[in-house]
Amino acid sequence: MSSHERYSRQTRFAPIGEQGQEALRQKHALIVGAGALGCGNAELLVRAGVGRLTIIDRDYVDWSNLQRQQLYTEQDAERGLPKAVAAKQRLSQINSEVQIEAIVGELSAKEILAYCEQGIDVMIDATDNFETRLLLNDASQQYSIPWVFGSCTGSYGMSMAIIPGKTPCFRCLLPHLPAYSLTCDNVGVIGPAVAMTVSYQAAEALKLLTGREEAVRPSLAIFDVWANDHMFLRMGKKKQAACLSCGEARTYPALNEETGSKAAVLCGRDTVQLRLPYSLDFEQLAEHMKRTGQPLQRNPYLAMTELEGHRVVLFQDGRVLIHGTKDIQEARTLYQRYFG
Repeated sequence: MSSHERYSRQTRFAPIGEQGQEALRQKHALIVGAGALGCGNAELLVRAGVGRLTIIDRDYVDWSNLQRQQLYTEQDAERGLPKAVAAKQRLSQINSEVQIEAIVGELSAKEILAYCEQGIDVMIDATDNFETRLLLNDASQQYSIPWVFGSCTGSYGMSMAIIPGKTPCFRCLLPHLPAYSLTCDNVGVIGPAVAMTVSYQAAEALKLLTGREEAVRPSLAIFDVWANDHMFLRMGKKKQAACLSCGEARTYPALNEETGSKAAVLCGRDTVQLRLPYSLDFEQLAEHMKRTGQPLQRNPYLAMTELEGHRVVLFQDGRVLIHGTKDIQEARTLYQRYFG
């Protein structure tokens, strides 16, 4: 089957056409997060024919993900595959023409700057925390790369494209965003809210990638698919001259700070993440656990065990997730007790 036939329905859409399709084929999109929003955006862009896609995520596939994270299967959850790896496998089956890079890890200032220097045309937010969004925002402003904000929980979601030099940046918007302290872990989330958020994000991304920036919506979309509420808030006047990210004396504070602490409670989850100052050798780890009589399940990307009622997941890059607690000291003590 030819590429022309694959994308024929899309090129018949006049605002994209053959010219827009060719532009899309030359572009590189970065998606930060491979959860529900990341899966949806990645699949839509890959099916649309984006030339290159980089997807980065620090987590692995869990059974609770399958209700809404459309790229993953029961087999992925059984194997405990990192989300980025499982996503790449499925996306490559959908469209082998797209160059896909999967990165298992946590986004840092150093990494986002390296990606920007390599050349990115749009960044898509599929994260679950404001720290990473501010990192994306400052990199976006420094390198003049647009990004698309998105967030959802329960039946509620919101999205907006942020274009350096034309719209307020995310730091400008923060004081004006609706209160949004709820998370998927405490109020849940339904698939239609994810799908609606993804639709808004991917539509804006396609406009940007096909050279139709003039069609980008200049407002924050906010909706509740269960309560049948839908509104658009114009944010043009929210741009702040004193903003440290996009103002007259910008310093890009998120890029100048060490992102992520050595120990942190993950947003909305009963989980502590420890960041070790060294990488983990799984062979040595397996020998250690064998000597201590503790079970260990592993694949090429991560290792899992149960310790004192806590599921512990270890990644090669030195990250350790300890589930079942929000107490950082308890998590550190547990790790030291078994791993020294």
